[in-house]
Amino acid sequence: MNKKTTGSAVLTLLAVAIILFSCNKPAMTPAGPYDLDYGDSILYLRPSAGDYIVKPVTQRPGIYSGFPDGIEIDETTGAINISKSETGLRYRITHTAGDGTVTTSKVVLSGITFTDHYYRLSAGDSVAMPVYNAHPARILPLTGSAFDEGHTANTGGCDVKTNNGQINLAQTVRNGVFGSTPQNDVRRDFDIDYRLNDASGKSKNTLRVRLYYYETMSDVPPDLLQTLQDREELGVFLRNGTSPTPGITERNQKEARPRPPCIIIIAN
Repeated sequence: MNKKTTGSAVLTLLAVAIILFSCNKPAMTPAGPYDLDYGDSILYLRPSAGDYIVKPVTQRPGIYSGFPDGIEIDETTGAINISKSETGLRYRITHTAGDGTVTTSKVVLSGITFTDHYYRLSAGDSVAMPVYNAHPARILPLTGSAFDEGHTANTGGCDVKTNNGQINLAQTVRNGVFGSTPQNDVRRDFDIDYRLNDASGKSKNTLRVRLYYYETMSDVPPDLLQTLQDREELGVFLRNGTSPTPGITERNQKEARPRPPCIIIIAN
């Protein structure tokens, strides 16, 4: 074997050794604090051939999770499937690294919702107002938007205004949603399809609302009262929501599910 051949063989073996070393070398943990960011604090559902998914700007090894229930997130990559998530809410995203380091961030999935609220018809409190992008102060874009597309809710008796998404609760009761003679604890769910003229490009979105009927506040059952209290104390659903109470377990936090919003009609 001449010197040239020997030199080539040595170089080949050296290259193979480098490749093997690189393959077996443990993955390096990125240095510095993790900036858990999705490019914007408000993520919009957009027209897409399949599910619309948004990934973190930077991904790191570890486990991703979202709170409250309703957000579809890949625990390995942190990718959020907006098409399969409950929109109109504010979520806390958490990343837990292998060494236990926890990083959190908050994002809003654009859309509308309604606040959990007791509406007293006898006091003239009879219109449920939609909340846009998880903040009561945000202005809902009305020009070019459409609410209750297909009139599914209205056909069922739920009086949704197609130009602004407001629900006339008094008219809904008159429409016989709770029967010709409304009875306590009757509950009805309605799906409201809508399109907003915003950065979503008028993508079709859907919100399910739950309407309850009671004659007086004393008729509201304790479990429903507790549900609303839990949502208020534990939720991050809206901008004014508080952080979870220290010491509350993750199991109990999960019980504060934000959907469907509870619209509780009190006749007197």
